[in-house]
Amino acid sequence: MVLSICLKSKNALISHDFALKFCRYFSAAPPAKTSYGGLKDEDRIFTNLYGKHDYRLKAAMSRGDWYKTKEIILKGPKWIIGEVTTSGLRGRGGAGFPSGMKWGFMLKPFDGRPKYLVVNADEGEPGTCKDREIMRHDPHKLIEGCLIAGVAMGARAAYIYIRGEFYNEACILQEAIHEAYKAGFIGKDCFGTGYNFDIFVYRGAGAYICGEETALIESLEGKQGKPRLKPPFPADIGVFGCPTTVTNVLF
Repeated sequence: MVLSICLKSKNALISHDFALKFCRYFSAAPPAKTSYGGLKDEDRIFTNLYGKHDYRLKAAMSRGDWYKTKEIILKGPKWIIGEVTTSGLRGRGGAGFPSGMKWGFMLKPFDGRPKYLVVNADEGEPGTCKDREIMRHDPHKLIEGCLIAGVAMGARAAYIYIRGEFYNEACILQEAIHEAYKAGFIGKDCFGTGYNFDIFVYRGAGAYICGEETALIESLEGKQGKPRLKPPFPADIGVFGCPTTVTNVLF
């Protein structure tokens, strides 16, 4: 077929040179595919998504949760954000916005207002249950991530806004948060670093629109969940009128 196009091209509307280039392009052997192999078990971030192991603190720590978290905190916000930026990590909300850049919006001179981290666990899309499985089987991964992200942004508290229908998941998550408080990982003087960070679970009422970040903030404040006009953006005026970053469970 390609050869026929080339031979007939002198009498066609396309040029003979174009036909020859067309032939060379499509007759060339395709480049060899690079095979990276499967992901090794030791490189997996979520190690209990199928619920084969206990989700509680002791078992979670045996799988690597909370490993060297204190050292990461002590490196400071700029180092953490630099690592996130270098990694190329992007948001999973659809736009693929660079996480390092988004977190960096919070590094502003202190103006007297506290900063907050809000985690969007209002998973309302039909057939979507990634966040649900993480909170059900790997809750300490989320709690540890909240602490590290909170330190990076200078936030003093995180609000995990969970879909109202996820009753069991909310209970498991709350239990894991209590364990982290008891162990001294979160709360006052996290890991003995002098940093204070609290985590709260807020259950939604099943409204799909509250998956939008500003509608979620409105609901979190006890108002009707309707999106706000932008600007201002949450990084300037977010929850309770304070600088806020809204991120997904999978940052």
